[in-house]
Amino acid sequence: MRFHLSSEQVAIQDAVRGTLAGCWGMERLHGFADGEADHDPESWQALMALGVGGLALPEAEGGAGLGLLEAALVCEVAGEAAAPGPLIGQIIAAIALSKTGNADARALLPAVASGDRPVALALDGDLVSCARGAQLFLADDGQGGLRLVEAGEGVDIAPLRSTDRSRPVSRVRFSAARSHALFAADDPWAAKLRDAALVLVAADSLGGAQHCTDLSVDYAKTREQFGQPIGRFQGLKHQLAHMALDVEPARALVWYAAYAWDAGLPDAPRAAAMAKAHLCEVFTRTTRAAIAAHGGIGYTWEYGLNYWFRRSVHNRAWLGSPASHRARAAGLAGW
Repeated sequence: MRFHLSSEQVAIQDAVRGTLAGCWGMERLHGFADGEADHDPESWQALMALGVGGLALPEAEGGAGLGLLEAALVCEVAGEAAAPGPLIGQIIAAIALSKTGNADARALLPAVASGDRPVALALDGDLVSCARGAQLFLADDGQGGLRLVEAGEGVDIAPLRSTDRSRPVSRVRFSAARSHALFAADDPWAAKLRDAALVLVAADSLGGAQHCTDLSVDYAKTREQFGQPIGRFQGLKHQLAHMALDVEPARALVWYAAYAWDAGLPDAPRAAAMAKAHLCEVFTRTTRAAIAAHGGIGYTWEYGLNYWFRRSVHNRAWLGSPASHRARAAGLAGW
């Protein structure tokens, strides 16, 4: 692949970034975090109006005919903005419905691709982000396969005081809920879709890490101490340089993992595991360094860096720890 973005891919990120800038700023994020909801209809509808729900669908299915790489670019921008909503679940569910042979499930594809029926990702035990605003759940069938569960009777949702305040978590239990089988455990798509979810979580982490780095650099240029910008102090220069050197090389890891998934390369599962493991650790390191670089203001609720730190902690644990994915990557490499 070409390790830089095409003009069309840059335009996708610019469109998503501009949309979120218009409907999801720090004031809205503060209000959302202080409230009780786990879904923000306005920002969700604005994103879905761009067609990101069906971005990775073939044009024959009403999508944009693009791939996981473009979906990862969208999730990267969502991570920059600490955007709410089950975006990753929506994208993965749309791909799943386009590939399943279950006709009843496929009938739900238009509503999923358009975002009219939000889909939460329920592949990590009983802890689910944005569950109360979801109408569908992409879930494990208990035997390693995948199913789509409809919200309502048989779905018990208990809100939790979660770490991530941008995508609140609930404990969700399914009992005789209406569901649609998508893929059995031995179907290659069951594993492939899980890998796609890992790549999108890594992309979200990349966006968050880049945002915290940029915020820290901008702050160092404007905050003055002893009559000069603090960015002139050697110690802080080194800290900011280490942050940039941690984040930028990781970008290729995410892009390659998404490209390998799209191209069906043999090392795609290992690339997905490595991207998820490494980017989630980069995200947590970068948010901690950003808070330190800001000094006292970085610890305040009003400044807002805590949202990205909290999101990084959630991403690190979501769908498996870095250690578990590194062990998987080693196994896939035959180590």
